Amino acid sequence: MKGLADEPNYSVALLEGVTAISDMVDNYIYEQTLVEKNAFFVADLGVIQRQHVRWRTHMPLVRPFYPVQTNSSPAVIELLAALGTGFVCTNKCELELVRGHGVPPKDIVYSGVCKQISQIKYAAKNGIDMLVCDNEPELRKIARCHPHAKLLLQVVTEASSDGQEMGVTVGSKLKDCRHLLESAMELGVEVVGVRFHIPCSCDDPGAYNRAVSDARCVFDMGEDVGFSMSILDIGSGLRGSETQLKQINGAVGSLLELYFPASSGVSIIAEPGSYYVSSSFTLAVNVIEKQVVSPDLHPNQLHGGPSPNHEPEYLYYMNNGVYDLFTSKLADNVIPAPAVHKSAARCSRISEEPVFASSLWGPSGDDLDLVVDHCLLPELSVGDWLIFSNAGAFSLGSPSTFTDTSRPPVYYTISSTDWFEMQDDGITQKISMKKFSPVSYFLHSSQSDEAPSIPA
Repeated sequence: MKGLADEPNYSVALLEGVTAISDMVDNYIYEQTLVEKNAFFVADLGVIQRQHVRWRTHMPLVRPFYPVQTNSSPAVIELLAALGTGFVCTNKCELELVRGHGVPPKDIVYSGVCKQISQIKYAAKNGIDMLVCDNEPELRKIARCHPHAKLLLQVVTEASSDGQEMGVTVGSKLKDCRHLLESAMELGVEVVGVRFHIPCSCDDPGAYNRAVSDARCVFDMGEDVGFSMSILDIGSGLRGSETQLKQINGAVGSLLELYFPASSGVSIIAEPGSYYVSSSFTLAVNVIEKQVVSPDLHPNQLHGGPSPNHEPEYLYYMNNGVYDLFTSKLADNVIPAPAVHKSAARCSRISEEPVFASSLWGPSGDDLDLVVDHCLLPELSVGDWLIFSNAGAFSLGSPSTFTDTSRPPVYYTISSTDWFEMQDDGITQKISMKKFSPVSYFLHSSQSDEAPSIPA
């Protein structure tokens, strides 16, 4: 894991008065226009704080464990650690990152479908005992390398089976769980709970009811075999919607109280990733090339042939694509159309401009590097900026070979109101002020020729 996760220092711009994220984006675009026009993020850490408050309000009995692979930005990890979340890691780099922020081993789950032996040994050496397992070969590997492991048995659900990409189902089927539990007992490996996953694409809250019922069955099997089962993990299928939180809590709240009452001593956890970070990050990318497709000559019939009104279609190439910041597109996630940055030159006329069928591509020239396959945009020029909101999930991975920077910068911000609320809650006392130091930020006048200052 390279890039921001390795950076030891960062700063946070403290937004005063009515300063908005859009104002920050404008200023950073102005700065980038003077230099290399690289893509960049602006992150509002106050959104993460507010999402956590919503979680505590609507899911009070469920402790969040944040999946680090969703977004490994250091400020995100540090803030969530201060808020008291646990963490789910899939490899050694993520484990090291979380441990570097002082998270105790008991608050870390080592997940991953197929773990490397060396990384299982690393977890054992560092007291990270809670591991996820869903098959017998993995169980035997863990037994050899981490005899003190405490396993969460991954159980496949009807919804997770239907929602897996490429036909790969992760998890042990209910009918196979007893054999796996008996094998764990024979190998001397402790099983302490059950983990299931409902995909974000599943809109049926009833899927959680079925999954909780199946989990109760596995708990009964485990206790019958001789294990003391104490943890239920309801997975990572939660998006950023407050409405969804209410629906899920309404659907499973009574069932959890029935099957896993407080008197049972079972701790209930979940893995909200996109929920925390998606809406907190805004991404700005630059248009680096433009092609016009004649209505009579549609290569590859990209959108079903020429438009009925014989208008041209525009293909825009951006300085980032699916092999870098938009990797979620490769998993069949839909990337919403961006907004066009309203520069001073076009601000007065953009609402009156006609729109055309457009597609947005990454810089590789690969046929798979299609970020948005169809949207309506005004005619753009090379050098224009596009703004993607809700860009915080699965966009800060390893650097691409098609760009000349390791990873785009992230400019962290927080409003003075959110910062003072964090102080009142005692959260800032848990944060390393050497790294998490707010710097007051005042917008430069739009008429000024002076470039805005950027926090280091």
